[in-house]
Amino acid sequence: MVEAWGDPYTRFVDPQQLKEEEIEMEGEYGGLGIYIGQRDGQTLIISPIEDTPADKAGVKPKDQIVKIGEEVILGWDSQQVVKKLRGKPGTSVTIWVRRDGEDELLKFELTRENIKLESVRSEMLDKNLGYIRISQFKQKTALDVRNAVVSLTREGAKGFILDLRNNGGGLLNSAVEISDMFLNGGLVVGMKGRMDRANDEIFANPGTLTSLPMVVLINEGSASASEIVAGALNDRGRALTVGKKSFGKGSVQTLFNLTDGSGLYVTIARYHTPSGKVIDHVGLEPDVSVDGEVVKEKEKDAQLQRAKEELKNILSGKGMPEKKLPKAS
Repeated sequence: MVEAWGDPYTRFVDPQQLKEEEIEMEGEYGGLGIYIGQRDGQTLIISPIEDTPADKAGVKPKDQIVKIGEEVILGWDSQQVVKKLRGKPGTSVTIWVRRDGEDELLKFELTRENIKLESVRSEMLDKNLGYIRISQFKQKTALDVRNAVVSLTREGAKGFILDLRNNGGGLLNSAVEISDMFLNGGLVVGMKGRMDRANDEIFANPGTLTSLPMVVLINEGSASASEIVAGALNDRGRALTVGKKSFGKGSVQTLFNLTDGSGLYVTIARYHTPSGKVIDHVGLEPDVSVDGEVVKEKEKDAQLQRAKEELKNILSGKGMPEKKLPKAS
């Protein structure tokens, strides 16, 4: 019945699946470390999580999973795929992916690990640039970001780079809380749906944690909650965006808990940025487009180096490049 609705994000989960998803939101599970999504009947990798088996093996955003082991997964829903990919740490699984620009399927033989999700990492770059990387939006992410901003400010940060590349999303309230830290009131995100209760606007509270200049990094693996934060900060003129066009996953799901412990996730609305731009299947175009990938050697990370350059320009008084906000759709 749910599959007949034709929406890959409206889905039924049995009691065991629901428990596993609750555990994941708390930050730990056994698997490969990838976010997946579905588009036009294809299972796409939204992003690999940093330092997980998938990331170390070279899996990339927008790779299409075609086979798991010897089973062709075309037509499978996302939960079937997730169930097949997860398992006990130490066990192995082979995935075959189709990648743009490659003639043959790519084979990855992966060993599952206990995926512990440390969602925030921060450090000082070039003595006065605060760098905060968010890999996913979990229950404690907003608190960790707040602590990072305070700590880096005390160390002498004059501006911030917020790195949301390969961040497949997570909890809506976490994205809103983080946006709130940098916005002095005003609209963070809107939702448009067919039901009255699905039409809503979420606003930031007056006051900010910091008003220092910001640059936000996004790429093809930035999705959902990442796009909400990037869209809010960019539309409100609070931050410059650098990188590549984001994934474009902007639908709102609500969970209906059923009496037997199972659940039904139903898509009730689409996100839109403060300017009114719908994210779903569209994505966000960065102010400054830069090719490249996330790499550990920061000096070889072209997107990060450009973000530093742009932030230094802002700090030197050149200001934010003038941009036209997209029209509401």
